[in-house]
This record gives sequence, structure tokens and C-alpha cells, in this order.
Amino acid sequence: MITTHPFDDDHLKEECGIVGIFGVDEAATRTVLGLHALQHRGQEAAGIVSHDGEGFHAHRAMGHVADNFSHHDIVGPLKGHAAIGHVRYSTTGETALRNVQPFFAELAFGGIAIGHNGNLTNAAAIRRELVKRGSIFQASSDTEVIPHLMATHLRGNVVDRLINALHQVEGAYSIVALAKDMVIGVRDPLGVRPLVLGKLGDGYILASETCALDIVSADYVRDIEAGEMVILDKNGVTSLHPFSPTRQRFCVFEYIYFARPDSIIEGKSVYDARKAIGAELAREAGVDADVVIPVPDSGVPAALGYSQGSGIPFEYGIIRNHYVGRTFIEPTDQIRHLGVKLKHNANRAKVEGKRIILVDDSIVRGTTSKKIVEMMRQAGATEVHMRISSPPTSYSCFYGIDTPERSKLLAAQMDVGEMARFIGADSLAFISLDGLYRAMGHQGRDAKAPQYCDACFTGEYPTELTDQNTDKIAQLSLLAEKSA
Repeated sequence: MITTHPFDDDHLKEECGIVGIFGVDEAATRTVLGLHALQHRGQEAAGIVSHDGEGFHAHRAMGHVADNFSHHDIVGPLKGHAAIGHVRYSTTGETALRNVQPFFAELAFGGIAIGHNGNLTNAAAIRRELVKRGSIFQASSDTEVIPHLMATHLRGNVVDRLINALHQVEGAYSIVALAKDMVIGVRDPLGVRPLVLGKLGDGYILASETCALDIVSADYVRDIEAGEMVILDKNGVTSLHPFSPTRQRFCVFEYIYFARPDSIIEGKSVYDARKAIGAELAREAGVDADVVIPVPDSGVPAALGYSQGSGIPFEYGIIRNHYVGRTFIEPTDQIRHLGVKLKHNANRAKVEGKRIILVDDSIVRGTTSKKIVEMMRQAGATEVHMRISSPPTSYSCFYGIDTPERSKLLAAQMDVGEMARFIGADSLAFISLDGLYRAMGHQGRDAKAPQYCDACFTGEYPTELTDQNTDKIAQLSLLAEKSA
């Protein structure tokens, strides 16, 4: 049968990536390029909606951008000077074509297309109420509640209706929306997910990361502020602040893992941030060894920082095969056991007879780390020490990152010593929460007012988890009924 690759089973999954372009000829073609740059943020599906001044044009498909937008027959009909695009990894809603964004709807004021990066934590509750009032949903994604809320608000223009809808949702979102003669971009009041603005010729571009600006030779202008809405139209850029100001809680995991290393987010180089985290990790959790080895590819910058901070040489002791997809054939359990080597293989010449330090960005279930440690021992490593450039992931994320339920997170079930024994390492250490903040340029974590969203480490969620709490209440009620 075909199954997800074992290395993909045990990793935090990317969320989504969004692009919006206004005032540029062949906007859809440039949107395709932007989505290529953001492919790391979602590999399940991609979609683009454009507008040519007269009507909307759309194409959505499962799979990678290159698989679906490389032919003129598809991109050619996406005419117009305005377009938005989306790459998806599902965090809510099944993996199906009906959930591929951008979503499009014809409303009383005209057409609206919406692409969303993040997760709405009260979408299920809103959906239930809308269905009671007669709304008909076509998808199972949380994003679809937004056009429905816009449709049921009977006053104002498209901007007014979008603001009204967003005042009713909770959670994390960066959004691009396409209406007649405008593209809209907006971040939630906490600024959990990223969104940047660039200048592209006589027009403008919005994107999840600056690497999408680079690929179309756009000039970076600035990050969209937390709680800010920008309107791109014939008048240029109009900025609105429709939400009450609050302290920003940007997702710190964007710096640790999700964003591309060549992106600049919130004024910080992602690459430099990861190196600084690695250097701090070396100061906190040094160990006598011969070589520092990254778990590719996400562990490379942190391993470089660890090497420079510790003075221990850096080597590529694991080689990644970049030409393995997300699935593979596994006819027997024995072949499944060997499947780990499809994606990573030991570079024996740099491992054999050495005391090694493996650097990775996180441990989720622990099964991947266990296989990598075993691989290193089979390659002749005399000691294997594991260092992780994030604190222990002990809580699930509800803001757009696909994490297992808490019972399946290794750090929620074991202490560090138990985890080290489970993965078979001679030692295991994570960067401390204060150390992570220091690496990001702060004195440490302000316990009363954290500078980032770090809920996956602390369980301190910055918004209400309406749907999650409702599910818990329902489950407790069901248990009470069964025990009565």
C-alpha cells in the first residue's frame, strides 16, 4: 500500500502560505512564482483566483504548485491585474479538493475570494449557528465561515463586511482576499502568523514570507502590523486598524522551523535567528564531542550556531535525498523499517569512530529521533548526543500548525531523561524557554507578558479555545451519561 513517509509522520507539519498581488499585468503568473517560494508551507494543494476587471477566474488542484501551474493552458486563463494564491497543508478540514483555497463566493455586493493561513478556534461553534440559520457549507475548512459571516451581515461594502466577520472569529489568521478592483490583506490582532508587503513595479504584493517577494524581484516594504488591514487598489495602499490594540504574540516556531531560512520576518533574519538559537543551546547544554551533525534540512542553521558556539567542528553526517516524495511503497514491515533510509542516510566517513552531537529543531512523537540515533550507531558513532533547538513540545497547537493530540506528544508523557532512553541517545537536551527568548534578542521570557506565542511549550494559549473547550464539555457530559 501507499503510506506517508515515516519521517513525515513524526514532524510538526507546515501550515499554509498565501500571496496577493494587485496592479501588475499577468498577476496570476507572478502569484505562481510566489507560491513556489512558499511551497514549504504546504504541499497538499494549491489554488489561485484572479480578476481581470470584468470577472473572476480560478484554478485549484491537489498536489504541488509545479504539478498544477506549470502549463500555459492553466495559467493563461487566469487573466487580470489582480490575483491571490494559496498553498495548503490541512490543519482543519479533510484533504480534499473542496477544501482547497482560495475559497470563492458570489455575495450580494459581488464576488469575494479568500485565502487564509492560520486556524480559527471558534469556527465549529460559528458554523453550527450559521447552519441553524440556513447557511449551506460546501467545505469542511474553518476558513469557509468567513464568507458566510460576510454574507449574513447586510450592511456596508466588502471591507466593512470583512471587518465585521473578523470581529466574530477567534484564533490566528493572516488573510488575503480578492474582490472587484482590490486585494485585501489582514493579520489577526495578536499577529500570530506572518504577512509582508512588497512593491512590485507599479503594483503591490502581499505574501507570508519575504522569500516570495524575492522570487518576483519585488522590493520589501514592511511587515503588515498585528491587527492591521491593508487595501491594495488603484489608490495604492490604504491602512486600517479595525481591532483594539493588544500585545503581539507572533509564533516563535516560525523562527525555529516553519519559515524559510532566507526570509526576514518581523525584522529578523530567520537564518540568523536559528544560528543564534544553536549558539545559545551550546552555552546551555554543552557536551564533550568530536563533531556536530545537523538533522537535515531544518537542523542545519542551528547546528552551525551550535558548532560556532562550542568550537566543535560541523559536518554533514546525514545526507538527505531531496527526490523522495511524501509517500512511498511499503509491501512488508521489513521494507517499512528500511524506508527511513529513503530520505536520510548516514555519511559513514564523518560518523564512524566519532562522538557526535545531533542537532534537530524538535521532537514530536520521538520515533524519527529514535531511528536517526540508531542510524548513527549503525554507522559507527561511539557516542550519540541529541540537542534540540526548541523547548520540549508538550502541548498541541490550535493556531495553524498540525500537531498530534497531547497524548501522542513524547514530551507530554516523559521527562527529558526518559525521552533520552526512549530515543537511545547518550544524552538529550532542549534549549530552555528563557534561552530561546535570549537568542531572539530578549532578556528572557516575560512571564506576565510573553513576547511570542509559545503555547506549544507552555500551554499558555493567548486566545479562547472555544471549539476545543466545547468538545471537552461534550465528552465529559457523555461520560457522565454513561456512568449514570
